[in-house]
Amino acid sequence: MRYRLKKTVALVGMMGAGKTAIGKALANLLSVPFLDSDAEIESASNMAISEIFARDGELFFRAKETQVLARLLDNTTCVLSTGGGAFLTPQNRDLMSAKAVSLFLEVEPDLLWARVRLKSGRPLLQTPNPYETLKDMLAQRGPVYALADLTVPAAPSVSIDQMAERVLACLLERSDILEKVT
Repeated sequence: MRYRLKKTVALVGMMGAGKTAIGKALANLLSVPFLDSDAEIESASNMAISEIFARDGELFFRAKETQVLARLLDNTTCVLSTGGGAFLTPQNRDLMSAKAVSLFLEVEPDLLWARVRLKSGRPLLQTPNPYETLKDMLAQRGPVYALADLTVPAAPSVSIDQMAERVLACLLERSDILEKVT
């Protein structure tokens, strides 16, 4: 099956939601480029995000994130993985609304924790109780993520490829975003 993606799909959600893994699988299904805003920030700064946070702080990082998102959203139609905090900034939501469709990958706290607990480089989880921090972050961010144009829930038993298929099915419900071509 071939598809024509009419708008960039900006994947939003918490760290560990699968934005990068699912995004790559989805881009492959759609035969479109995959971009990762965090990877673009790291490439442009020649630093890891954790290093940027440590050296320059979160406010500096968020400003750079907005600049990179604006640039990426002006490029070709693609699947775009955004950082976990990107959608929280009203300016970023406005950019995505104007130039893309936002899709929230909704994941429960225990599954998120299972995915991120052994990974270093998560500056916002460098706290005495990272699990509680993660749950608190999800509680605070969830209502903002719910503002996304579309939502696809995840489950522990659903593979990356199955999630990409779920996202594809969701996108196919919107002819202004995706259509099948022969």
